[in-house]
Amino acid sequence: MRLKARGFALALVGFLGVFALVVGAAGAVGEAAHSITDDVVDTPLEADAQHGGAGGHLPASSENVELVGKLKLSGVVPGRISDVATLGDFAYLGAFNTPCGEGGVYVVDISNPSSPTEVGFIPTAAGSFVSEGVQALSLKTSAFKGDILVINNEICGISGSQIGGFSIFDVTNPLSPVPLVEGAGDTDPGGAVSSANQIHSAFAWQQGKRAFVVIVDDEELEDVDIFEITNPSSPVFIAQVSLADWPGAQDAQSAGLGSFAASFLHDMVVKKVKGDWLMLLSYWDAGYIVLNVNDPANPVFVDDTTFTDPDPQTGISPPEGNAHQAEWSHNNRFILGADEDFSPTQIDSFTSSAFDGSRPASEASGTPLIANQPGGVMTGEVVHVGRGCPADPDTGLGVPDPYLNDPSGKIALIERGLCRFDNKIARAQQAGAIGVIVYNSVAGGEGLLTMGVDNPVAVGGPSVVGTTITIPAIFVQRSTGILLRDGTPPVTATATSEFNGWGYIHLFDAKTLAEIDTYAIPEALNPAFASGFGDLSVHEVATDPNNNLAYVSYYAGGFRVLEFGKKGIREVGRFIDDGGNNFWGVQVVDSSDGDDDDDDEGGGGPLVLASDRDFGLYLFRFTGDEDGND
Repeated sequence: MRLKARGFALALVGFLGVFALVVGAAGAVGEAAHSITDDVVDTPLEADAQHGGAGGHLPASSENVELVGKLKLSGVVPGRISDVATLGDFAYLGAFNTPCGEGGVYVVDISNPSSPTEVGFIPTAAGSFVSEGVQALSLKTSAFKGDILVINNEICGISGSQIGGFSIFDVTNPLSPVPLVEGAGDTDPGGAVSSANQIHSAFAWQQGKRAFVVIVDDEELEDVDIFEITNPSSPVFIAQVSLADWPGAQDAQSAGLGSFAASFLHDMVVKKVKGDWLMLLSYWDAGYIVLNVNDPANPVFVDDTTFTDPDPQTGISPPEGNAHQAEWSHNNRFILGADEDFSPTQIDSFTSSAFDGSRPASEASGTPLIANQPGGVMTGEVVHVGRGCPADPDTGLGVPDPYLNDPSGKIALIERGLCRFDNKIARAQQAGAIGVIVYNSVAGGEGLLTMGVDNPVAVGGPSVVGTTITIPAIFVQRSTGILLRDGTPPVTATATSEFNGWGYIHLFDAKTLAEIDTYAIPEALNPAFASGFGDLSVHEVATDPNNNLAYVSYYAGGFRVLEFGKKGIREVGRFIDDGGNNFWGVQVVDSSDGDDDDDDEGGGGPLVLASDRDFGLYLFRFTGDEDGND
């Protein structure tokens, strides 16, 4: 089997040792997708929502949900906590990239759910952090019998010891974890930042007498990598595939929006369904894709979903495609898909005196919404200022990128590269700009990104750190930037924005993959909640092991419980704490065994774990009734 069909460029685009992993047009991040910060290493960045602070939150509320217990983890700052996993009497919570250099996994004893106790911390390498890939499971193979913890490694800084790939720890004794392998993964191209490509998520499973893990490769277009971990100390790379290998897969969003639209793997689960081992891939604009992995070394395309056009929640056409994470129901009759969308607005049109018609543009994540500007537009004369970076001695950039023109009272046109987007915007704001347009670099090409921005600015040169960004900013393709740069002065531009809602839930028939229903919290569809209330997007869903119930982490929208079936979806429970929440992960403690049983046995509400990004661990139990909506 040919494991390398297409390469991926690791380009040196920085200065004095500053690297960036650059995604070309086919792998570009689409509107409302993951953000790119242009920090030392480009990496998918989950929005750093706040609660109880400038970001605001929804009012506290609770219905049919018992708060069993909660635990504030040590060293927590906003954005510190990522995903959650559980096995036996223990929970494992990822430590994200805030602060960089302190990533890893918290270990929590939940044997007494009303009084959880932090009992340990498993660090990853300096400069690396843990995000979606936190999973604990039991293995029984010829080479290993016990419990393992699988984590992903992404890179937030160049420390000299940062690692990519996945790591596996023996947690048979959770109080004394033993590393079995660290930083295993795809090593091609490798070498510049870490020996293995960084990954965003991982999912492991045992299949008969063998065990496997599938990972999301952040650095290649061939982003589905499968390893055999029958001996977890010695993973074997057995398959590498991608969307390009499945001509039958739909890609409606890319077809409608052009080559810059995003179709990239984000998350996956594997389950035995009616005798077949199936992998469910959340593939962003391409939707949710099912593969047969009876032979994990040779995955076979089965079917995929298609996003309903027009969007059933907003009526917008073409619909956004934000397939982020999904699970089968307990009886395998349904699939719940979580479409993550941090941007409740989109650029409706971007016009200029430098070109005819409207060209693609995406609004920065974290800057003031254009929809909230006078008339819902960003408009004015455009002047090119170069790359617009401030002096940053911390990264060796001792002198600023000189401005080519004064942007005071105008829109600053800035080329991507050399420093973070928020540093560029803050410096332009300090120079009097009323808005910013960033166009892609030579290496980035026609890729259209969603810029990730810390607001206020947390990292960068001393002249901009602490600056609160108050001007809007957009990103455009390189060809658009060149037209703006070389147009006959004075060049003017206007970006108009429209509200398109936050991310929401899909319900699919698992047999046909036809969409049955969708669900969004009311605030997610209300323009009044486009800003000031935190992120109101869904993030993850976990299904009940016995009933048609789904437990949902909804960021600042709180913890939600949904009942679903052939009649559709309805909310039956919710919880938002005093001061708000910022939920990322959700996991059911007494999860199903992964077989193909189609029973409908009832049972008491299971213990459900949720990770709050700014706090730590919450433990819930649903106390309402399930009416058997099959």
